[in-house]
Amino acid sequence: MIGLAHYLTVSTILFVLGVLGIFINRKNIIIILMAIELILLSVNINLVAFSHFLGDLAGQVFAMFVLTVAAGEAAIGLAILVIYFRGRGTIAVDDANQMKG
Repeated sequence: MIGLAHYLTVSTILFVLGVLGIFINRKNIIIILMAIELILLSVNINLVAFSHFLGDLAGQVFAMFVLTVAAGEAAIGLAILVIYFRGRGTIAVDDANQMKG
């Protein structure tokens, strides 16, 4: 039987992969955005697992809000990247420092 510990283990693995994706690969903005999505997915797994374990629907409702924010972040982030790529010709993180004030 799959218990709470199994869900927490999967969530921990996804969270660690997301954090490592951010810290190891600092060259590609798209991979950084995908790593952030992994972190949000691990949070959603925790919310749904604890919601089911406690018998409360609040965690599942909150997970839907997190999914909505993640979808908006992905859409807006990719739109900004497309506009930035059209202007500069690259999406390297090192070149994005030129956008500062």
